[in-house]
Amino acid sequence: MREPGRLGTGIGWRPEIAGTVEGMPGVDWVEVVAENLCPGHLPESLVRLRERGVTVVPHGVSLGLGGADRPDEARLTALAERAEALGSPLVTEHIAFVRAGGPLTASPLLEAGHLLPVPRTRDALDVLCENIRAAQAALPVPLAVENIAALISWPGEEMTEGQFLYDLADRTGVRLLIDVANLHTNHVNRGEDPARALDELPVEAIAYVHVAGGFERDGVWHDSHAHPVPRPVLDILADLASRVTPPGVLLERDENFPEPAELERELTAIRGTLEKAEAAPRPAGRDAAAPADRRSDARADAGEEAPRQRVALAQAALLSALVAGTPAPEGFDRVRLGVQARALAAKRADVVAKVAPELPEILADGYRPAFLAYAQRRPMTGGYRRDALDFAEHLLLTGLLEDAGTRRLRDWWLERSGPAPLSARPVARLARATRRALLRR
Repeated sequence: MREPGRLGTGIGWRPEIAGTVEGMPGVDWVEVVAENLCPGHLPESLVRLRERGVTVVPHGVSLGLGGADRPDEARLTALAERAEALGSPLVTEHIAFVRAGGPLTASPLLEAGHLLPVPRTRDALDVLCENIRAAQAALPVPLAVENIAALISWPGEEMTEGQFLYDLADRTGVRLLIDVANLHTNHVNRGEDPARALDELPVEAIAYVHVAGGFERDGVWHDSHAHPVPRPVLDILADLASRVTPPGVLLERDENFPEPAELERELTAIRGTLEKAEAAPRPAGRDAAAPADRRSDARADAGEEAPRQRVALAQAALLSALVAGTPAPEGFDRVRLGVQARALAAKRADVVAKVAPELPEILADGYRPAFLAYAQRRPMTGGYRRDALDFAEHLLLTGLLEDAGTRRLRDWWLERSGPAPLSARPVARLARATRRALLRR
């Protein structure tokens, strides 16, 4: 395996700002969402960046390493293929779960559509460590995992975030992607001290750092990746850089993209923060956090399934409350669960609009309220493209559209709902007539 070296200062590559990123001075590396890439058809912008010597790191969002199920082999293979196609020195994912239910709980498999926090318990740590070991064995380059932002707290947690990350790195050797914006989010939403987290986590395990913006509403911080980086996030970055020189720092921006000059100013502010912190005298070494109870190692290594089963039941109950309207599990803040549920539905609506832009075009101002009403009653059980098709089918079957909209939506759905486009099917006319007859019922 190649060991990832110093990355420098980078920015998240997105198609909307591809040209801006290519022309931006001082960008040493970029990060790209792994699921948005096809290894055999890389965007020309990324190819040009690689030819210039710019490092490209794939950042996964759908593996769900913190989930109760073992990592999906197909998803691991896809992540490995992207790392090899990009010649990347490492790949990254999240300490999160993104789906729950299924055979482990004898319940329907549900998709969150976003990253959800794992409980900081010994059971969850056992499962996460085992899943990360499996991922490490399947990947051709080192893996780093990211701390996530959370709107909710699990009851009965047994460790702080720093202790959890310390023990995770200690038991698996995994690298850490520390998101200082997420530390700020958890400070506002969960009352956690970022300085304490930095005191406790193993800074020598850091692969690189994320910096991003967000906004506060009604006392809740939303990690939007669509707003400027606030001063408190830069202050946490400075605190981290006063302890260790991070191998890389990356600015994340996923939407609401500003003018190139503003992005350059944010990168300049990040560089200035790092230079100032690194020039200051380093504080005396701090005592590292003690690893969590290691008795769980023997339990996990022996292959005991009880921790995985307990995590599965807890995660399924929480996700069902968030996306299917079932009662909140005991110990959770119901108000905060409502905030998280609305955030998941909004995220789902936004991503469906991106993967199927024809839907908001057809429905115009009616798209968002219609989708949110649909999402309240129908959890996502597949990917976003399946979700878009299911939403369109729901609208057609319920007859909620005007005639002109119905025709356009019906044609869109018919073209995409089969195994191949209708125009490519030998019995296209028959299939079209049959489907239309069914929709009229």
